[in-house]
Amino acid sequence: MNDMTETVTEIMTALGAKARKAARHLANAPTEQKNAALSQAAVAMRADVQSILEANAKDIAKGKEDGMTEAFLDRLTLSADRIEAIAAGLDAIVSLPDPVGTIITGWDRPNGLHIERVRTPLGVIGVIYESRPNVTADAGALCLKAGNASILRGGSDSYHSSRAIHACLAKGLESAGLPADCIQIVPTTDRAAVGEMLKGLDGNLDVLVPRGGKGLVGRVQSEARVPVFSHLEGICHIYIDKEAEPEKAKAITLNAKMRRTGICGAAETLLIDRSIANTIGKDVLQTLSEAGCVVRGTDEIKALLPAADLASDEDWSTEYLDAIISAKIVDGVDAAIDHIAQYSSHHTESIITENTVAADKFLKEVDSAIVMHNASTQFADGGEFGMGAEIGIATGRMHARGPVGLEQLTSFKYRVHGSGQTRP
Repeated sequence: MNDMTETVTEIMTALGAKARKAARHLANAPTEQKNAALSQAAVAMRADVQSILEANAKDIAKGKEDGMTEAFLDRLTLSADRIEAIAAGLDAIVSLPDPVGTIITGWDRPNGLHIERVRTPLGVIGVIYESRPNVTADAGALCLKAGNASILRGGSDSYHSSRAIHACLAKGLESAGLPADCIQIVPTTDRAAVGEMLKGLDGNLDVLVPRGGKGLVGRVQSEARVPVFSHLEGICHIYIDKEAEPEKAKAITLNAKMRRTGICGAAETLLIDRSIANTIGKDVLQTLSEAGCVVRGTDEIKALLPAADLASDEDWSTEYLDAIISAKIVDGVDAAIDHIAQYSSHHTESIITENTVAADKFLKEVDSAIVMHNASTQFADGGEFGMGAEIGIATGRMHARGPVGLEQLTSFKYRVHGSGQTRP
């Protein structure tokens, strides 16, 4: 291990220890104090617009120098309007109910004991993310409201922007009388810092949340020694059942694919029931093609849409994040479910049908974090679910699944009230 790595190890170990100490304080902080910190952070952000823009300009200049694509530059770029949106996001989190201390359920035992299951913070959450500096505020604020200390590691390309935003969060914490260590940002761009977080910072990190591309998420999932809330890919499916309503099928499929092609909830595969392939299916394929979507399908799909490209085996397991969709004809809902079971990333799937029996079967048997009936997969979002905000989408089966909002950033403990009972 070289000297620089040793220095990074020392830095990260210290961050973890400080976060654990702050988490103990924050776990018992009243809602009003957490809200005050977030409100004052929003005030600071609005007051410091110019310094944030100046920091962002440094990142933009370096991004252009390094040949960053226009799409990535757009994600990185801040403006006065975007900074206002970030501040407004903090205000929105203030308005959300505080989950900490909520009694999930309670019951009485025959011996007179009263037992309650109560929401508690997870502890210390590490967030590793790329490009988007707004994640600094979103992730830090969500963790804080749920009573968790956080350690934020943004990408090197947004280093200056993220630090400027974090400075506003720190001002909010200070003004509310909370430890500045409640929200810490990794003060180095050295990639060894990520490795230290994956190790768990001497047991001081309770959960990791990666936000970024497949390479980052895949590394975190394979190397992390602590639980991870994440999804590797969003290979989302639309199945058009034989009893689908034609206009719904067209509108939902078009929206699911083309509203925003680069998000994890965008549909990537279209499955069409054979009995309506020459009618509804053909119209939907034509609608997609006319909207500028490239269709990659089987020979049967090419017979319906000559402009379609022939799909390869890899297409069924590809997250395009682009105006491309793979398409296939299937023999009924069972075949659709089988295809999804084989290729899905367990993110979001939707059935379009007026048959409630088929819909119920699909919703029950498809093993994904989010399953829908007659709705666009692009509703796979914490805000659209009425959760107010999310730190990401999780596709695992333990603890959090689907949108990870405030409630999912908590655990629980049991409180047992007695009146002198002893166990015989």
